[in-house]
Amino acid sequence: MKLRKREKSQRTSVVTAVRTPLIQSAGVLSYVILLLMRIPLSKAIGDAGMGLFAPAFEIFIVITLITSYSVTGAMSGVVRYRVKREQHGNAKRVFSAVFWMDLLISAVVATVLVLASTRIAEFWILEALSKMVLFPVAPAIVFAAVIGTFRGYFNGYGLGTLTAHSQYIEKISMIFFSLGCGRVFYTYGVKVSDLLQKTEYSYAYGALGAMLGVMLSQVLTTLYLLVIYVFYSGTLRGKIKADSGKRGESQYSIQRTVLLNALPMAIVAVFTNLFMLADQRIFNYCMNKRVEELGEIRTATWGAYYSKFAVLIGIGAAFSLLSVSAMTGRIKGSYDRKEYHMMRERMERAVQRLSIVAFPVTVYMAALAEAIVKCLYQGETEAAALWMREGAVIIVLCSFSFFLAQLLFRMHMLKELFLSVLASTLTHVVVAYLFVQKALLGADGIIYALIAYFAVFGALNFLFISRNLKYRQNWLAGVAFPAVAAGVSGIVVMLIGRFLLEPAGAAVTVLTGIITGLFVYLTMLMILRVIGEEELSRMPLGFFFIMFGKNIGVL
Repeated sequence: MKLRKREKSQRTSVVTAVRTPLIQSAGVLSYVILLLMRIPLSKAIGDAGMGLFAPAFEIFIVITLITSYSVTGAMSGVVRYRVKREQHGNAKRVFSAVFWMDLLISAVVATVLVLASTRIAEFWILEALSKMVLFPVAPAIVFAAVIGTFRGYFNGYGLGTLTAHSQYIEKISMIFFSLGCGRVFYTYGVKVSDLLQKTEYSYAYGALGAMLGVMLSQVLTTLYLLVIYVFYSGTLRGKIKADSGKRGESQYSIQRTVLLNALPMAIVAVFTNLFMLADQRIFNYCMNKRVEELGEIRTATWGAYYSKFAVLIGIGAAFSLLSVSAMTGRIKGSYDRKEYHMMRERMERAVQRLSIVAFPVTVYMAALAEAIVKCLYQGETEAAALWMREGAVIIVLCSFSFFLAQLLFRMHMLKELFLSVLASTLTHVVVAYLFVQKALLGADGIIYALIAYFAVFGALNFLFISRNLKYRQNWLAGVAFPAVAAGVSGIVVMLIGRFLLEPAGAAVTVLTGIITGLFVYLTMLMILRVIGEEELSRMPLGFFFIMFGKNIGVL
């Protein structure tokens, strides 16, 4: 009997160990799924289709960061405060007040988007056919706002698991709906193109179908959350009857509180995600200036940038951030308890761990750029491989920038974070203007502007963290040694990529390069005393490296 209980307890702990990271990292993993969606979608609707899909999807992302993401975060805190004090009636009033407010705001924004779609397409995006793709964005915005209020309410009641599930349902269904609708509408668009003798309509209809798929994913997620709300409504009604609150809050005061709490998050989220829209406008202007009416070539080039370079760089940065996603909460906990010595130790460990992951990811992305692009994409891949080699450094800059920005936000250093965001955005715009619109460098200029953006963003964030928390970084063990180890292993990986790609193929080259590179990298980390037996014991196949390190005398 005891043995069965022990086995059951072990199974439960294993399930919890797997489930907890999936829930805690739902935001980052959902973002990775969104990026992965672009790979098969680019095959379904073509690079030109992705060039028309990009502005509509980015507009959807930017607007929902305000009406859904920031509202979710603000609303969950407001609801949680009332739930802890057993003011369940007021918690329900928060849901009702924010639901109707957010629904109204999103409906107004959706209406304006539809009415101004021609102007947005022709004068802002400089893609006339993108007007077609903007129409499904309007209802998607409304459903996303409803999703945000449900998630904020559930998070306030401690039902974070359900909201994490809804994120996975939303993103996974988005892949299937977008691919399915994109293929169907692209096929129809080919017939329209044949009739009108204009090939660009096939890509426009493909992009329209993909955006309809995004809208359908919002509908499905709304239905899921509505079912969960109905399922829990009985329990919540029982808590409302036992409400200890003496007075009901007014709708105006609730809405004002939520808006004030949502505003800082909305500003940061928008300014750190707006550059993709701005960059496409600058890029299109540059291409039109270089050659009059480039049409599909211009659109397809941006589509390749959006579905290849931006995807691979984003996945690399997200993978790096996953290594420290759980540590930000512990650092914040130490800060709240005024355990500043522990906080600084945890920050130092987090920076070192991020360096250990981000540097090799950056170096291997650059060294294996051609093989990786050929392995994942079809058709012309030379430009994307060149962009990867030029812009791989964005991975490490982006990883550190957002890690430090998250710490600033969690520790309520909002003034410093706003200054950092505004300064980096201004830098990005100036560099993009000089390199793209003046020097006419096209996508290469956009990449240089992004490097400048994240370099300034990361440097300022670190400056504010160091000054306000009196934090001093161990640059040798924490940053320099992992960078050196990654560089040495990167040379090996680059040689493998150069000599193995043609005879063995892209997939074999990538696999061989990563395995060999990691072996050299971990060996270098042991030699430089960056990691020891304790760290290796927590890694997959760590026992092998422990044995190897002891045999060569570095452990």
